Amino acid sequence: MSSAAPGAVHDDDTAHLHRLGYAQELFRSMGGFQNFAISFTIISILAGCLTSYAIAYNQGGPIAITWGWLIVGGFCIIVSLALGEIASTYPTAGGLYFWSSKLGSPAWGWFTGWFNLVGQIAVTAAIGFGCAIFMTSLFNLLWNYPNSYGWIYFLYGMLMLGAGLINMFKISITAFLNTISAWWHMIGVLVAVVILGVVPDHHQSVSYVFTQTVNNTGLSGTSTHGIVFIYVFLTGLLMAQYTITGYDASAHMSEETRNASLAAAWGIVMSVVVSVIFGFILLVAVTFAIPGAGPSDTGTFIVQHIWQDSMGNKWAEFLLLIAVVAQTFCTIASTTSASRMMFAFSRDRAVPGHQLWRRVSKRDRVPVYTVGAIVCLAFITPLPALWWGYVGYAASTAVAVIGLYIAFVLPIILRLRAGESFERGAWSLGRHYKWIDWLAILWIFFICIVFLLPAFQGGIPFKSNFDWNLLNYTPLPVFGAFLLFGGWYLLSGRKWFKGPIRQGTEEELARIEAGFESPGTPVSSPAGQA
Repeated sequence: MSSAAPGAVHDDDTAHLHRLGYAQELFRSMGGFQNFAISFTIISILAGCLTSYAIAYNQGGPIAITWGWLIVGGFCIIVSLALGEIASTYPTAGGLYFWSSKLGSPAWGWFTGWFNLVGQIAVTAAIGFGCAIFMTSLFNLLWNYPNSYGWIYFLYGMLMLGAGLINMFKISITAFLNTISAWWHMIGVLVAVVILGVVPDHHQSVSYVFTQTVNNTGLSGTSTHGIVFIYVFLTGLLMAQYTITGYDASAHMSEETRNASLAAAWGIVMSVVVSVIFGFILLVAVTFAIPGAGPSDTGTFIVQHIWQDSMGNKWAEFLLLIAVVAQTFCTIASTTSASRMMFAFSRDRAVPGHQLWRRVSKRDRVPVYTVGAIVCLAFITPLPALWWGYVGYAASTAVAVIGLYIAFVLPIILRLRAGESFERGAWSLGRHYKWIDWLAILWIFFICIVFLLPAFQGGIPFKSNFDWNLLNYTPLPVFGAFLLFGGWYLLSGRKWFKGPIRQGTEEELARIEAGFESPGTPVSSPAGQA
């Protein structure tokens, strides 16, 4: 951490942002821990690990839960290192799309930005809907609240409305909530682990937790051995990969973070490292608590049934409360991050209606219109779950993973291509960037292919037992996005989208900061150039 006085640090941050072409429109009030906290909150081991636990259990079993988490976690740390280096050089709210534009071209920035925005909306929806599922579990135990998907969706709507309203307030309030959230997650995991270790009368063996296999996919019957099971195991990695997403939030919040060139990079990396450690402890504890005969229900409410069957309703209610509070924090933080990304993308005129979405409230310096847009778009994203249940929810998690990780990999490819000409920031990988970037790229290409594949026997097209309810719908929105954004760029976008563009001269940037005047028509040179 820099030893410079706070005022000097703020001046340096503002000067750096000016060099990148933007005015300091947002309040820069977050510290390094708060920057870490928003990514740690969005990863949310008490959200992703638990709401998608059924995916790994049915598609591999305990071995996919424990070893799968460690494999995915290790590669995600590699990806976070690659992203952290670039974030240190370009600490802007645009994050990934700005990086691709600077290191590549407007076309690279266009595709990175749109996949990032789609991924941000999808992950916000998946987080919020997963929270609504757990909230339904808790309310069902407390007050016999109906657990149908219609009533889950109602709770989801109320949750997103609340997340939107909270995000209308100034960033210091959401930053404070993220600080509380970070401690809630770490202490909550430790409390849950102690309860799961002490209260149940029976625990599974170490062999069960680390070697037991389950195949509820119907692929090759119910076989838990051989090549088919390796395929099943790989599709089950979606639980871990979905959980460890959204850590680009530290980059999107960099314009609101002090000493951003260092803090944003550390926020990205440490949020993943800490999540991998605490997430592994939590997953092991939950899996040890599985009753001897296995969960009484392996569907949407699997975690609730594990806790009920092993400890009774009261303890299950207590642990559900811990998880629901954490997941609510996570939904609020994801809404924050997504709104900042959409604001930055709109600031450079890439989003239809950008004149509205790039507006910032004068009093609190919050992009309130993008907050509202994210809430509305996220609300309609999980609609397929009303018809296809948990499969629809699982598809939305896969879309979130692929959308975000496509946006992750593009700037990493460009940074690797830049080689030694890359301008390093306050935090860099030094000579290690080559092998780190290559591993990150190969892993992302691998998971994007795996999560497009059919996960269930009945979901394979042209089979006699084909069932629409088991189809992996992920390829439809992913390839649809490629066609939509690619066609849009070729037909129109390439004529007017020039990537990040300066908001004005130094004097004009200062005037915007002083009075929040409309920047008007930006000058035509790319951001960061004279």
